[in-house]
This record gives sequence, structure tokens and C-alpha cells, in this order.
Amino acid sequence: MKVDLAIINAQVFNTFIKKFEKNNVFIIDDKFYYITDDEIENLQASKVVDAKGQYLIPGLMDIHMHIESSMTSPSIFSEAVVTHGVTTVVADAHEIANVFGMEGLEAFFSQPSVMDIYYAIPSSVPSTTPELETTGGFIGVEEVKQLLQHPKVIALGEAMNFNGIVNEPDSLIRQILLAVQSERPLMPLEGHVPRVSGLELSKFLYAGITADHTHQSPESIYEKITNGMFLEFQKKSITPENMRVIVKNDFYEYIAIITDDVMADDLLEGHLDANVRLAISCGMPAEQAIYCTTYTPARRMGFQDRGAIVPGFKADFLLLNDVGSFEIGAVYKDGKLVYRQGNGISYPAVKPDFPEHFYKSLDCRALTLEDLRFKVKAPEKAVVNVIQISEVGTFTEHVQREVRVSDGFLDWENSGLALIVVMERYGKTGNIAYGFVDKALYEKGAVATTWAHDHHNLMVMGTSSEDILAAQKQLLDIQGGYVVVQAGKVQAVCPLPVGGIISDAPIQELGAQLKGVRQAMNRLGYRNSNEIMSFSTLSLPVSPAIKITDKGMMNVRSQMMIPLVEGEQI
Repeated sequence: MKVDLAIINAQVFNTFIKKFEKNNVFIIDDKFYYITDDEIENLQASKVVDAKGQYLIPGLMDIHMHIESSMTSPSIFSEAVVTHGVTTVVADAHEIANVFGMEGLEAFFSQPSVMDIYYAIPSSVPSTTPELETTGGFIGVEEVKQLLQHPKVIALGEAMNFNGIVNEPDSLIRQILLAVQSERPLMPLEGHVPRVSGLELSKFLYAGITADHTHQSPESIYEKITNGMFLEFQKKSITPENMRVIVKNDFYEYIAIITDDVMADDLLEGHLDANVRLAISCGMPAEQAIYCTTYTPARRMGFQDRGAIVPGFKADFLLLNDVGSFEIGAVYKDGKLVYRQGNGISYPAVKPDFPEHFYKSLDCRALTLEDLRFKVKAPEKAVVNVIQISEVGTFTEHVQREVRVSDGFLDWENSGLALIVVMERYGKTGNIAYGFVDKALYEKGAVATTWAHDHHNLMVMGTSSEDILAAQKQLLDIQGGYVVVQAGKVQAVCPLPVGGIISDAPIQELGAQLKGVRQAMNRLGYRNSNEIMSFSTLSLPVSPAIKITDKGMMNVRSQMMIPLVEGEQI
């Protein structure tokens, strides 16, 4: 009998005993056919690969991630990520949906890819409600019902509206959850459940949300898993103390390792494979780390054809040179070699295709000096409300500061705070909102972006009016992206011309541009474990504790607006 491919002399990962065994693997078409340690004379392979003791494991599976976080298209993303051993992803494309709605999703669905890309329905477009933030697109119950019929849709993306889930039984997100449960009762429902415990956690679970990918602590891991929630560990949750909880309690069946967000510059260095290495270094046994990036994610998403090296499953696999260091020697997709160690990242044979109007999506005016002057009644000092950032993660705190008043106006440029401005960019309302940020910029300068989660309005933050105006103008000129200005001069630019959130440039070029932005932000004093994500999520009104949209600063839990100046209407 003829087979297409034989991998001989490999240490093959047996998912069901979580051990490596010396075996030969036979493949027909795109599926595993037979795994054995015997010499099989009646199986004649068209091609034989001698693994010479390399370790053969299933292709990695990332079940909670956002392609737009890498600021690129599905086809470019696929070419890059397959080099890191990822052969299947489940993408929640809520960023492109927030900008272009269903049209944006269709543009993603239609792009070819080397890997298998499945999708989760964006459940939170907008992340809260149209009354609290303005978006370009909208996904309601009717749109969800349409998407439930799409063959690439296999899950409901992260439900994020805390207030809508916990306190409002008739909210849009609750209606979406009920619609999915009614039409696709077996579909996994993903959640966004940060710092939620006790009765509030029970309300999430009662609503049908059975997974969380947000920042975890040892306490939250134990509480959520023992209450039946599946946990997905992104980089910031993969810590020694968190891994100890997993190992101690043998929680491997109830977790998966994921990425969530990987910036374009980081993508050049690693993807899900980097998080596997991190988990191993933090104390998770290598075999369990492999299990939690192959089989448990496949089971969570209901796949019946991948995640293990067994007959009938898709022949997606990696050859590792070493397990501990997780050094990838080769990647196979559907039984075909798609990457060999030492090869670079390829650009798709056909440039990603988007509608022409996706490249002209910014519809807002240029700021003026007058927009940045705030008249107040206080004679000498005014109390302002402030978003205080952290050096780790994306959580913020609400604090208040006194700012000197000069000639009836806030002297914010000499306050030690940065001014943040969010402008509605879809040509719908012309809203402009203001806030102050602490522990952000320490030098004279400004940072501006349209990659502002999740509404993606134009956002600019700076310590001087001159720099804010220069950064915003440059951003309008390039139709979106990231810009850093210092002392009136543009220091770094990362154009994202597709909807203001995506580049169609090679990932190497995009990564270099983004790295330049990151370095320029550092020079202004911005300090965070991920500067880009930290700044971009200052506009995400579902991530604790205080954020800003085009409607103003907002308490994330209560969804109540917070004034710029305490006791005054600006």
C-alpha cells in the first residue's frame, strides 16, 4: 500500500499518556494514517523523512487571539505565525468589526491562509453600548444570527460588557448570548472576566460564559476553575506563582495556553511557541505545556480532527530539535512541509485585498490650540480626575490631582500630567473627549493612534499643545496608525492605512516601524511591559478601572461618566 509521507525514527508525543515514544508516522493525503514502532514493509511511502530522534508533536493551536493585534491581515499573519509552529487559530476579529462591521468580517473571512483560521463571532461591537462609545460598525442580534451560519464561525468571541452581563438582563450582550444558546447550544462562549469573583462570577457563568483569558492571579485561577470556568493563559498570566497553582492542583485539563495579543515587532521573535517556552520556564512540565497548546484547546473548541498524533486526525505537526527549549526544526500543515528552520517569513503570493474605501476611513477635523484650552471657575487650583497607568498590564486606577489655574484656564502643560484627547473619527458625531493621565509621559512630546481598542477612534496624548497638534495632523495625513512626536518633530511613524488599524506591508517592515514607535515612546518616559497595548487600551471601557472613549472618561464597573474637572462642566 502506498502512503504519501513517512516520518521515521521520531520521538512522537502520545497525547493520551503525555509521553514521547519512538515511533514511525505514516500519512495519506492530509491525515495521519498509522503510528507504529514496527517496520512496515507493505507501506511504501512516496517520501521518507528521517527525524533522527527529533520530537514530533501536534501543530500548535491558539484558540483566543486577535489577528488585528499584530496590525496585519489574515494572509500575512498566517505566513508569519506558521513559522512559530501554529497551524490553527480561532480569531476574534472584533477590531475590524468595530471599524467596518460585517463588511470588515467578510474581508477577513475571504482571505487565503497557509494555516487554518476559524473565527469567533465578535460579541461586543461596540464593547459596551453606542451610548458610551462610537464605532464604525455594529454587531447586533441579527448580525450574530447571520454569522452563526458561516462555516468558519465556531465560537462566540469574548463577552466583555460587565454591566450588561451582571446587572442588565435585557442588555444587547445578554440578547446575543441567548440567541447563540438557542441556535447553537454546543457553541463555546468566550468571556472577558477580569477581577470578577463571588456572586458576579456566578452571574457570568449563569449567563453561559465558560471561559476567561484575562489577567489571572493564584486566587482567581482556583476560584474560576473550581466553579467550572475554562482558563486561557496569555503571556502576562504565565508566571511562576500561577503555574504552581496549575501544577499543584493538576488543573491541566481545564486550561489552554493562548496569545490574545502579539504585537508585530514581537511576532518576528515568537508567537504561541514563546508562551510555551515561558510556561516551561515558569515550572510547567514540557509535556503538559504541549498538551495545553494542542489537545485541550482543540477539545474546548469542539474540534474532532486535530490536536493529537492519531489515525484520522489532520497531519498538522512540528518537529522539535529539543523539547525543553522548544526549538522548532520544521512545521508541517496537512502533511506538507511549510517551514524549515532557517527559512524567513514569506509574503503572500497575492497581496491582501481590501475594498478601496478601507484605505480612507478617517473623517475628523484637525485639532486647534483652542481645543486644548480649558476654562474653569476655580480661581487658583482645580481638582481634576486622572487615569493612572501601571508599569505592568493594562489595568488603570482612578486618582485625583490638583492643577494650577492661570488666567482662568487650567495650566495642564505644567502639571506633570499628560492630556489625552479622543476624537470620533467615523464622521458620525464629531465628539471630542478629554482626560488626564498620570505616570505616562515625562518629557515634552505626544503619542497618537487610531489603533485604540476597541472603538478605534483617534486618540492622542501629550504633555504640550504643540506636540499634540503635530501628532494628530500626522495621523490624519497617513490615514491612521501610530505617531510619536517630541519637541514638535515627528520621531516615529507606523502607518496602518487599512481602517487605521492594519498594514498590508511585509511583517518585517511593519515590525521595524512598530519597534521604532515603542523606542520613541520610551524616550518620552512611557514605561510598561507592553507600551503599545497599555496606551491603546486607555480607550477600552471594559478593562478596569477607568478608561476614556469619545464620550468621556468612564468608570468601567458602573459605566458612569467622570468629569474632567471635579465639580465643573467643561
